[in-house]
Amino acid sequence: MKLDESTIEKKLLRFPDWEYHNNAIHAEFEFDNFKDCFSAMSRIAFECEAQNHHPDWSNVYNVLKISLSTHDADGVTNKDFKLAEAIEAIVEVEE
Repeated sequence: MKLDESTIEKKLLRFPDWEYHNNAIHAEFEFDNFKDCFSAMSRIAFECEAQNHHPDWSNVYNVLKISLSTHDADGVTNKDFKLAEAIEAIVEVEE
């Protein structure tokens, strides 16, 4: 179920790396080098498969940009926050 904007903003208080705009939550992570970034992406990919929820993401050298939204709900849902939480845990380990 799609979350309303005030609920999203409230939930984002727990996710300082993320912001809400364009109907999705977005984060950008910078790593020491490409290898560390790609390693995190690989670990995130396994988590995405486990949750059956996949990000819109891009990578240039050591920077990973991620956008999360739930396409069939046409907006941000609890699934997005669940995946964001898992991504945060993975990125924290890499840093």
